[in-house]
Amino acid sequence: MGIRSWEVRGSEHRLTSPNGLTTASPPPPTLSHPRRLYLWALERERALESTMISAFLVLAVGTCLATSLVPEKEKDPKYWRDQAQQTLKNALRLQNLNTNVAKNIIMFLGDGMGVSTVTAARILKGQLHHNPGEETRLEMDKFPHVALSKTYNTNAQVPDSAGTATAYLCGVKANEGTVGVSAATQRSQCNTTRGNEVTSILRWAKDSGKSVGIVTTTRVNHATPSATYAHSADRDWYSDNEMPPEALSQGCKDIAYQLMHNIRDIEVILGGGRKYMFPKNTTDVEYEQDEKARGTRLDGLNLIDIWKSFKPRHKHSHYVWNRTELLALKPSTVDYLLGLFEPGDMQYELNRNNGTDPSLSEMVEIAIKILSKNPRGFFLLVEGGRIDHGHHEGKAKQALHEAVEMDLAIGQAGAMTSLEDTLTVVTADHSHVFTFGGYTPRGNSIFGLAPMVSDTDKKPFTAILYGNGPGYKVVGGERENVSMVDYAHNNYQAQSAVPLRHETHGGEDVAVFAKGPMAHLLHGVHEQNYIPHVMAYAACIGANRDHCASANSSGSPSPGPLLLLLALLPLGILF
Repeated sequence: MGIRSWEVRGSEHRLTSPNGLTTASPPPPTLSHPRRLYLWALERERALESTMISAFLVLAVGTCLATSLVPEKEKDPKYWRDQAQQTLKNALRLQNLNTNVAKNIIMFLGDGMGVSTVTAARILKGQLHHNPGEETRLEMDKFPHVALSKTYNTNAQVPDSAGTATAYLCGVKANEGTVGVSAATQRSQCNTTRGNEVTSILRWAKDSGKSVGIVTTTRVNHATPSATYAHSADRDWYSDNEMPPEALSQGCKDIAYQLMHNIRDIEVILGGGRKYMFPKNTTDVEYEQDEKARGTRLDGLNLIDIWKSFKPRHKHSHYVWNRTELLALKPSTVDYLLGLFEPGDMQYELNRNNGTDPSLSEMVEIAIKILSKNPRGFFLLVEGGRIDHGHHEGKAKQALHEAVEMDLAIGQAGAMTSLEDTLTVVTADHSHVFTFGGYTPRGNSIFGLAPMVSDTDKKPFTAILYGNGPGYKVVGGERENVSMVDYAHNNYQAQSAVPLRHETHGGEDVAVFAKGPMAHLLHGVHEQNYIPHVMAYAACIGANRDHCASANSSGSPSPGPLLLLLALLPLGILF
């Protein structure tokens, strides 16, 4: 007979074995049925007592059950040998390098999407399709070239999202908390900004005649997107309301202001952050009664009106604030698009209002349709920004669903572009102290219990845990018994080893996935600031363009043949 414990998941009542397998069970009887209530209580007591069994025996039971879950085809060695041989054939094809010029560049940035998050998201994606999950392939898993990125800031071993954004967008490592400036700028010190500004690959693409766009699930003036256009000593200077008087008197501008003024012809801007565009106390169009959603600007500017005024009259520009307006647009007739769907960050995907807020995939589709009209190509930054927020709150379920949604957006972009002329890079700015383990069996719910109890406090634990964060809970002087709570809830905060109000970033390297022209240049362990140099090299934009030939007959130069020519000339082979 299996070892079982009683669990409540929302309105569901289930008997769950320590290996994570669940069986439906009726809810507790009411007091009007004392006999049945007694039997239910007795079974529950026995279930709790069963958790006191030795961890070794529970692990043995879990191992046996895990073996029974092995798909039949995987028991045949031929399955694994054939799979490996096919993978080998695919790898051998990579010897034929794609040295085309990248007409388009798409960068997907999963904020806080460390390797453990990628793996857990892969399992979740598979389980959402009713599969065990481990064998599932994310869209990014299909990219042929993978590297590791060293994420430290110039002054921080464990980085933040601002200094890292400056690295992977501007090509220069920077201090924690600063965006679009070199390490000579000190955080919050406005007078250290001037002369230390660094430009981004978005600017390089715009200067070369390409269309450019920003899509994010955070505020459009948050750390990641702001590094494409702003130069700020402090990432938190969202509007002038958040700036100290000294910085204002020294002439520094807030990030929302810089969004509208520094690069005035960004074709697509989609995300959250409405309140930073309007004068102080302006009522929000969607949340009329919410004081926190009201405008924040002290200078009285309406940046939406300013954005509209900068657009040429013969061009078609559109400002939208909800999903209905966005999807009603005809991209073929849109030249400039500004969409701000929330006063602050956009809602988590699991909480998203399908009537007012578009998904990340929907925003990406609209953006590519608009940007791809330019025959010179485009640069698009896409941020799955709330992966990071979910982790900071200890809400692993929110974070992982954000990662799965970003992967869907990656697939959407891939379906709309070509490997021949589009370089796509997927990476993260940093990791988190997020982990999952506990010898869970194959197909165990990624949000489920480990197949054993602690051999120290004799209590069960979830596979997902955090090194620190708000999930640290003590009940009656002991670690909380997770079988007594709804650990499958969307907002469940996974247990952590150290109590903190907000979980922290992790300092380990993050993955870089690449496909398309020159993707093979991302191939080992790199400093994070190397990434935009590769993208610029592939697209023949920015400062390093010596390798670029004049346009060929197709109108798209290829640096590959020229590089070969330059290599052979000193040897006299051609003459």
